[in-house]
Amino acid sequence: MVLSALAFSWMTVFVKLAGRRLPWQELVVARAAVTLALSYAWLRAVKVPPFGQHRALLIVRGLLGFLGLSSVYYAVTHLPLAEATVIQYLHPPMTAMLASLLLRERLARSVMLSMGLGLAGLLLVAQPAALFGGTAASLDSGGLVAAFLGAFFSACAYVTVRTLGHGEHPLVIVFYFPLVALPASLLTGGSNGLWPAGVEWVWLLLLGLCTQIGQVAITRGLASAAAGRMAAYSYVQVLFSGLWGAMLFGERPTPLSLAGATLIIAGALVNVRASAGPALR
Repeated sequence: MVLSALAFSWMTVFVKLAGRRLPWQELVVARAAVTLALSYAWLRAVKVPPFGQHRALLIVRGLLGFLGLSSVYYAVTHLPLAEATVIQYLHPPMTAMLASLLLRERLARSVMLSMGLGLAGLLLVAQPAALFGGTAASLDSGGLVAAFLGAFFSACAYVTVRTLGHGEHPLVIVFYFPLVALPASLLTGGSNGLWPAGVEWVWLLLLGLCTQIGQVAITRGLASAAAGRMAAYSYVQVLFSGLWGAMLFGERPTPLSLAGATLIIAGALVNVRASAGPALR
C-alpha cells in the first residue's frame, strides 16, 4: 500500500511536469494508452476474457473513471500537489453516502462525521473569500472545483465497481477504465493536442508506468490483509505529494491548508475505521 501511494504520488508529479505545456486532456490519453496495453496483456497472460458479461455497466464504470481522471488531472495542473491530492480523499464518505442511496447499504453515523470533517477541511483548504476575506489563499477556483468533482466521480465509479464485483473479474473492471477513457479523451481533447517534445515523451511514459505500478500494488495490498487496515496506509500519498511539491515545485501550504488537510484525512480515516470494524481495533 505504501508502494502504491508512492507510485501514485509520482504519477501526479509527471502530470504536473508534462502539463506545463501539454494540454491536460492529452495526459489522460497518454495514461489510458499505456494502461490499456498493459491491462490487456495482463488479461491475456491469465487467460481471462477481456470484455466481461455486464458490458453496459462496465462502460458506465469506464466513463465515470474517465470523468474522474480528467477532473483530477485538471486539478493537478492547476493546484499545488498537496491540495489537489488531499481533496481527492473526500471520496470515501461520498462513496458510503452514494452506496446508501443507490445500493441501500446502511449509512452509519461515522459516515456523517467523516463527511462533516471532510467538508470542514475542504473549506480550510479552499479558503473562499466570502468566509476568509482578504486572507483567502490564491488557489485556482477551477482547479478546486475539478478536484471536488474528481472525488465525486471516483465515488460514483467505486459504487459501480461494488455492483460489478459480484459477477466480473477484477482485471476486466480495470481493463474497461482505459478502454473507455482512451477514445473519450481523444474525442474531447484530440483537436487541442500538441506533439510531445524531448523529455515530455519520458514523462508521459513514466506517468502510465507509475499508474500501473500503483494499481498492481494497491490490488495486492488490499488482497493481503483486512481491506480497511490496508486502505489506511494509502493516505501517506498526501505526505509524499506534499514533499514532492515542496522539493520540485517550491509549493508551501499555508497553516490553514495544513489544518484542512488534517481534517480531510481524519474524516477519511474515520470512515475507513468504521467500515473495517474489529480489523482496526
